[in-house]
Amino acid sequence: MNKIVTFSGVFLLPFVSGQVYSQKVQYKSPNVVFIMADDLGIGDLGCYGQDRIQTPAIDALAEQGMKFTQHYSGSTVSAPSRCVLLTGKHTGHSFIRGNKGYKAEDGRSYDLNLADEEVTVGEIFKSRNYVTACVGKWGLGGPSAEGHPNQQGFDYFFGYLGQGNAHRYYPTQLFENNTPVMLNKKVYSHDMIMDKALAFLDKNANKPFFLYLTPTIPHADIIVPNDELFDYDGKFQEVPFHGKGYTWQEKPRATFAAMVTRLDRDVQKVVDLLDKKGVLDNTIIIFTSDNGTHKEGGHDPRYFDSNGPFRGSKRDLYEGGIRTPFVVKWAAVIPEGSVSYQVSTFWDFMPTVCELIGANTPDGVDGISYLPTLTGKGRQEQHDYLYYEFHEQGGKQAVIKDGWKLIHLQINNPQKECYELYNMNADPGEIANVVKLYPRKVDELKKIMKDARTTNANWKFAFEK
Repeated sequence: MNKIVTFSGVFLLPFVSGQVYSQKVQYKSPNVVFIMADDLGIGDLGCYGQDRIQTPAIDALAEQGMKFTQHYSGSTVSAPSRCVLLTGKHTGHSFIRGNKGYKAEDGRSYDLNLADEEVTVGEIFKSRNYVTACVGKWGLGGPSAEGHPNQQGFDYFFGYLGQGNAHRYYPTQLFENNTPVMLNKKVYSHDMIMDKALAFLDKNANKPFFLYLTPTIPHADIIVPNDELFDYDGKFQEVPFHGKGYTWQEKPRATFAAMVTRLDRDVQKVVDLLDKKGVLDNTIIIFTSDNGTHKEGGHDPRYFDSNGPFRGSKRDLYEGGIRTPFVVKWAAVIPEGSVSYQVSTFWDFMPTVCELIGANTPDGVDGISYLPTLTGKGRQEQHDYLYYEFHEQGGKQAVIKDGWKLIHLQINNPQKECYELYNMNADPGEIANVVKLYPRKVDELKKIMKDARTTNANWKFAFEK
């Protein structure tokens, strides 16, 4: 099915001293490598305070570029977070708002298909003659369907189409475009994913490219090939995991640390290859995570302080579930050692890309471009508010505005339904619920919570049914 893409608005440069410049920004079609880890907590990286796990490559990206301190994921779980990133619409408007699947003709389960009419970042890059690839986990549709990455602006895909299948590092199969690649549970998938990503870069370094690299590390299973624990073996007091749903692991702490360091090692491989091909200085490298840390498969986030100073984890709308690491290296533009306090989020990536490459922003996008923050040029717009909704655990919503955060819990269970209010400036750990002390603030944020969303047939709260 051919997609009809409509745009509105006119491409303008950022405001500088109140003026709008008419000439185009003179960037040499910068390449973009967007690396998104899976369930990596903000506290799992050395550049955000981790002292038990070694992440020298990612730390170097922060030292050589810009580290964001207030960046938020698209959602608190996988599929909707990826939808938000690729379409620029927060979960009040996004087509995918949760991890919900269907069974395809091959008998396997995949996530709901991203609608054909949705415009993705991949399609925006394609409109400017970039070669595009998604390598890793997709989570927005199954084989030969409208949600498949080849139908959503990506020339090449390799990895897991369904996020549920990505819980296993020794899968039965992966996909290369629409073709199943049979692995018969004998190949450690992360290593093959990285090989394919590096091959894409090697092949396409002589043309503008966008690589959306989405490794599944460190999502559970907690496992590495050949017990490759680096120097973590015997370093931690272990609590063996013999639970359900994931592979039993006798050394979950050493293995988790080794997974993160393995990911970091492979980030360095990407940097080294870009340098070898002579395109490092003209490539924007972004590193982040799809949501907060998990508590599955034997991982103990408290032991590693995986959520840093924040409360909560994956599936929470507390900061630990949605506050993510976000590091950007752009050697030709960003001064080394930069730190940004800009409140930014996954749905800002779309307008940032549009401004970067001179494309008009698609209709209905919720984000704002953070390109002025990266370049230090022009006026940086600010969010009026951030909105989240989540359709598991009774239904949840959250609004963040001017340092305040209102959380709505158990929406679908009237007897348990409640609100919590936090002053994020004074209480970033969300310790003191002050909902009874500031009724006017609660009413203000409740109104935003109501107005910030539209009804979606697949994602209805109880009050909509």
